[in-house]
Amino acid sequence: MPVALVDPAVGTDRPAHRDANVLRWVGAYASSMAGDGVYYIALSWASVQAGSPAQAAMVMSVSALPRAVLMLGGGVVADRLGPRRVVIGSDAVRCAAVLAVAGLLFLTGPGLWPLAVLALVFGAVDAVFVPAVGALPARITGKGQLARVQGMRGLAYRFAIVVGAPLGGLGVAVGGAAAAFGLAGLLIAVSLPLLISVRVRELPRDDTGAVRTTTAWRDLLAGLRYICRHRVLAPLLLAIALGDLGFVGPLNVGLTLLADERGWGASGMGWVLSGFGAGAGAASLLLTLRGRLPHAGQVAGWTILAGALAVGALASAPTVAAAVGTALLIGLLAGLSGAMGGALLQTHADPAFLGRVTAVSSLVSLGFAPLSMPLSAAAIGAWGTGPVFVVSAAVCGLGGVVVLCVKDLRRAELPR
Repeated sequence: MPVALVDPAVGTDRPAHRDANVLRWVGAYASSMAGDGVYYIALSWASVQAGSPAQAAMVMSVSALPRAVLMLGGGVVADRLGPRRVVIGSDAVRCAAVLAVAGLLFLTGPGLWPLAVLALVFGAVDAVFVPAVGALPARITGKGQLARVQGMRGLAYRFAIVVGAPLGGLGVAVGGAAAAFGLAGLLIAVSLPLLISVRVRELPRDDTGAVRTTTAWRDLLAGLRYICRHRVLAPLLLAIALGDLGFVGPLNVGLTLLADERGWGASGMGWVLSGFGAGAGAASLLLTLRGRLPHAGQVAGWTILAGALAVGALASAPTVAAAVGTALLIGLLAGLSGAMGGALLQTHADPAFLGRVTAVSSLVSLGFAPLSMPLSAAAIGAWGTGPVFVVSAAVCGLGGVVVLCVKDLRRAELPR
């Protein structure tokens, strides 16, 4: 495994958007996420070609189980080995696995078993990749720049979404699933030299020693105890969980059913999703340029509450134009609250625990929150879109109430 490059200058408050070290990390993240986008297009296409729609859906969902089961352990690995090493190693494994399946498909044609194995590998590797990505910013810049880094990361993610899907479709159109998988592997490979060149700072010895116990299990328990006893992190993670649970269902399955109910069609739904993406991108750009917002805890709480009201209002939008405007507002508010929450996690967590803190946050977003999608679909079938969107908005709004009612979190600030 590569040895981390350590630079004593890393961690200063040099503006992140002018820091070559941070820009290399952002570039690596954007390339890796774009590769992910191409990978999912290739996997879905190859699965449909190799089996029935039900089998294809099963292959597409295979990644979720190992990701959810192993996520907390992935946080321990990131903290024990260092997030930079884990990100490099996991990207290398993902790259090798995708390129291997590309070669196999080129030689033998599509098959469900190789695709299912690839999905399992991706899910298992994501369980360590995601916590490590979340723990890395605190090692490459100063605390005063972490909000700006969250904005830059959001922009990189939006860029990857915009670029990844069309590239995946182009790869499939030109050379089939094998070519698309090959393109995904190359995009992930681009991130590796950038990550290798990223310099990190070492943790203070006291921090490292505080969490280095005899077994990984004890490290995990120590991390969970640390979170539960923390006056900012514990309520913040609860607020994030409530926000995600109330947000994921309506903005995924619920929006599809709403568009069908109103007769907006696929194009109308696409415009609404574009509005949401534009709003989230604007929030990321604001943080990238500004770098810090005062009263971060209050901003997070009020934007969660306002976003919840907008989610409830979306079901009452009479036209596509009104829905797009509402979605734009939801994206802006959710982007701000999400970035504020992420920056507060980064700045208030001891860097030695950041992998485990990120793992708990990611487990909620990637493991538990998606469970609201089938529940939302079933509830809409029983009671209609309006009541379900209102209930979802209420759950989301509870997150804002938690933030504003817990004094330490409400008064939390980002470093200057």
